[in-house]
Amino acid sequence: MAEERKMLRVLDFDDPEVEQLLEREFSFPEEAVRAVEAIIARVRAEGDAALCALTAQFDRVKLTPDELEVPEEEVTAAYREVSSEFLEAVRLARDRIFDFHAKRVPATWSEEDDGSVLGQVIRPVARVGVYVPGGRARYPSSVLMSVVPARVAGVEEIVMVTPPGPAGRIDPHVLVAAREAGVDRIFRVGGAQAVAALAYGTERVPRVDKIVGPGNLYVTLAKRAVFGTVGIDILAGPSEVVIIADASACPRCVAADLLAQAEHDPEARVLLITTSLEVAAGVREEVEAAFLALGEPAALREALRSAAAVVVPDLPTAMAYANRFAPEHLELLVAEPFAWLERVKNAGAVFLGNYAPVPMGDYVAGPNHVLPTGGTARFFSPLGVEDFLKRTNFVFLSADSFDRLSGPAALLASVEGLPAHRLAIEARRVKKGADAKKEGTDNG
Repeated sequence: MAEERKMLRVLDFDDPEVEQLLEREFSFPEEAVRAVEAIIARVRAEGDAALCALTAQFDRVKLTPDELEVPEEEVTAAYREVSSEFLEAVRLARDRIFDFHAKRVPATWSEEDDGSVLGQVIRPVARVGVYVPGGRARYPSSVLMSVVPARVAGVEEIVMVTPPGPAGRIDPHVLVAAREAGVDRIFRVGGAQAVAALAYGTERVPRVDKIVGPGNLYVTLAKRAVFGTVGIDILAGPSEVVIIADASACPRCVAADLLAQAEHDPEARVLLITTSLEVAAGVREEVEAAFLALGEPAALREALRSAAAVVVPDLPTAMAYANRFAPEHLELLVAEPFAWLERVKNAGAVFLGNYAPVPMGDYVAGPNHVLPTGGTARFFSPLGVEDFLKRTNFVFLSADSFDRLSGPAALLASVEGLPAHRLAIEARRVKKGADAKKEGTDNG
């Protein structure tokens, strides 16, 4: 049974509540789906006028179409509003993100094998749209994580959209991060209307080939709706962390890491799986103390309602639970974290040891913080250079190679009941015979 406390239930591993914690439903409210569909239809029909009207409605900011794009002088002025320490931090993070993503860039390749030349041409997407959450919040880290891998991939043009704050202002920290990362154009528009503008284009917002970046429910639904017209990265849900801890873990550090993830979103999912009842009790006490010290924020309280510490008999059981949950973030706060890394099957990112908390990955470590959520780490990967590249296969067959392969190909076409496929193969056989006859006549 769950122990009755204000915060962080402590559960035995065989408690029925654990099953509920591990199961998540990936669904969307129908009312929100219909609202997003209406917004997209309006943007397609009315263009910039719709963007201005919807920005006034949702963000309480009145803009003219000419004010949608952030001018260059506004970006330049932003540098005077940020500290030199911030600029140094942004450049450090940018360079580490660049170096990490540049290590494994796929390249064009080809291979010749007895008359066949097979391979792939690797090319970047031409134009990418980056969504950056904004309004009253600011996320320069999201700018860096979305833009830098696109630059590494060689994307020609990067267009950024972000909701305007009071008086239509974009936070200067976001503008500086955008320039440092390499954004080409910035528009002060957010929500589903921004996604629609990127997908279909308006008078001023250019149509892109792919949209990346996290956002709220309406942004996620809009990305889902326009997928197929453009590419997207992932359908992001509430943030989440699973921490596996043994008796060596620091309860204060574990508690801080749970709270750090919980403050992202009232619906954030935070879960501790530990082999130590003492650690679970200590973390619970630390969570309560830190929550009070932070001023008992309502959003944090809401997220902690679903938080729990699950006490398991051993680390293999803990790993099995974590793999089933497939978390966005997985922390291994155990005595020998690398010994357990190979057992991780499903996770967006893994943080090993006492000095690699998730916030380090959010900002400066180097790997991307745009990660699969809601259990989709079972089949999705973090945002990376590959998301901004296209692979085009190519095939060349010599006449002799065609001879060897045409029989099996024609047979498979017949089995599948596709006579035109077989005809395309037979036409080459006829051509090859005619070419051979012509060559013999010429030589004679």
